Amino acid sequence: MRGWKNPGMLGKLETRKDTVQVAVESAFHHVGQIVTIITTAGREVTRELGEWATELFEMREAARQAQADQDAHAEAVTLADQRTQAERDAVAAEHRID
Repeated sequence: MRGWKNPGMLGKLETRKDTVQVAVESAFHHVGQIVTIITTAGREVTRELGEWATELFEMREAARQAQADQDAHAEAVTLADQRTQAERDAVAAEHRID
């Protein structure tokens, strides 16, 4: 109890308490800032991954469409060749001497 009667001792304790209080408040502030940074980074990484996945889906669809277009063109060329050959055969048949 003698320490409490000493005004110098109370001043030292209060100064220590104030120092600890400021240090704890500072720690929580910085932890909060770090959590905000991590949360923001996590959100941005998630957004980028989502955009990348969307691009991959679009590329896959474009590749499918390109293949379908190529197949349709090849079929059209084949049909045109068949028609041309049929026309040649008809002309040849007309000019045959029996």
